Amino acid sequence: MVTFLIKKNNIKLYFTKSNIVFEDNHLIIVNKPAGILVQGDKTGDKSLIDLVKEYLKVKYSKKGNVFLGLVNRIDRPTSGIVILSKTSKALSRMNSLIKNREIKKFYWAIISKSFPENKGILNGWFRKNSKLNKSYVYNKKVPNSKLGSLKYNKVKDFKKYSLFEIDLETGRHHQIRAHFSKLGYPIVGDLKYGAKRSLKDGSIYLHSRRIIFQHPIKKIKIDLIAKPPKNALWNASLCD
Repeated sequence: MVTFLIKKNNIKLYFTKSNIVFEDNHLIIVNKPAGILVQGDKTGDKSLIDLVKEYLKVKYSKKGNVFLGLVNRIDRPTSGIVILSKTSKALSRMNSLIKNREIKKFYWAIISKSFPENKGILNGWFRKNSKLNKSYVYNKKVPNSKLGSLKYNKVKDFKKYSLFEIDLETGRHHQIRAHFSKLGYPIVGDLKYGAKRSLKDGSIYLHSRRIIFQHPIKKIKIDLIAKPPKNALWNASLCD
């Protein structure tokens, strides 16, 4: 088994073969651990792309550079499905699916149990503040804003919290995090958007759970589910 270890703020983050949700000659789809960057940034921390390239080099004994195209991204403190392309042809076609909203993305989010509705639709205008790396939501269009939409459905109640499934219809910056925060119900652990306390590992209770699309080359339906991280609250989410 190929295992890669990252140490960040005294927290160990592992990436292994078990993080691979799907792989063929065209795509590799992974369940990203919370705390790992999808792409490299100014921090210089090792990213998911770096890890997957190393994994492919070891698995296939590749000596040269490995092509790996990023199809979708999720935030550093978020866990779950990330799609990567192993060929430029697949990448181009997957980008077209993204542009035409032909990829269905579902998230799990845990928020305060007092949220008033069991299901509904959230629409708003999102404007990103790049300096703060944060998005703000408005009820009407403002300069440099983009419309965002999602559907939510309560899956389960816990003692203090509720688990919601989010059908993400658009992909705005920090869309789920910002929208629930605007309503006064930030995602558990999300200090940036108003949570009362952080989690020890720096993660938040937001998980890219499921993805559905047509394979760009084989033209078959791909329907994948990624398990959430292992801890008491996420484990309870999986129990009937």
